[in-house]
Amino acid sequence: MRNCRVMSHAATPAMPVIDYGGSGPAVVALHGHFGSARTFASLAWELQDRVRIIAVDQRGHGHAPRGGPFTRDAYIDDVAEFVRARGLDPVILLGHSMGGVTAYQLAARIPELVEAVIAEEAPAVVEPLILDVGDWPQRAPTLRDLGRALEDRGVPDPAYFLQGAIRYPDGWGLGFDYEDMMRSQELLVGDWWKDWQAVSCPALLLHGTQSMVLQTAHAREMIDRRPQTRYVEFAGCGHWIHDDDISGTATAIAGFVDAIHGR
Repeated sequence: MRNCRVMSHAATPAMPVIDYGGSGPAVVALHGHFGSARTFASLAWELQDRVRIIAVDQRGHGHAPRGGPFTRDAYIDDVAEFVRARGLDPVILLGHSMGGVTAYQLAARIPELVEAVIAEEAPAVVEPLILDVGDWPQRAPTLRDLGRALEDRGVPDPAYFLQGAIRYPDGWGLGFDYEDMMRSQELLVGDWWKDWQAVSCPALLLHGTQSMVLQTAHAREMIDRRPQTRYVEFAGCGHWIHDDDISGTATAIAGFVDAIHGR
């Protein structure tokens, strides 16, 4: 991608980062479980004339250290440290799924760091819909072979998981430890209404009507309980809206950011 660069991360070793460049305000992007900073590559390209996407690898993902802990506080503290260290505060946070929960929880708990929140498919109550990755393939000779192994295992949407694949000394593998991800998913489960309703900054909620994670009735209840939230519903899209409708996602994000900055 044009202007894409990997920033040094000495000040925040737990969060490797890709700065995708672009014009306009900086938006720090937080991926969901099993993702990485590369999750947002296509979206960053679509937004490059309106928004500067700075995406991070959260703990246990991509090139970030393994081993946890994977508590909500740990994820929130990582992002807070990153924002402070980079002098980005107050910042606009874009979070998908687990990353969206982290984004609105940080906004609720340390509001001075967050200018606005964009929550893509991030419920206020996370149900125990844990994806069991325990017997997924560990390594493959090539990236293509890894993709085929995931398909053979019946993994849903293998392309998403391959976005964060890494070439290890013993072959290609996914960008996370399987036990780490099981633990992290377990610790995300919970009722987070208190945090969602405590968000005082502008917020945008993006929801795909075919999602298996955020039900439409729940998304609309989130708006009812926080009526100042801007809401965009994507008919026919699933949990990964930024893949299913890149242009529509970019339009919603750019319009929200423009409104915040009076453009």
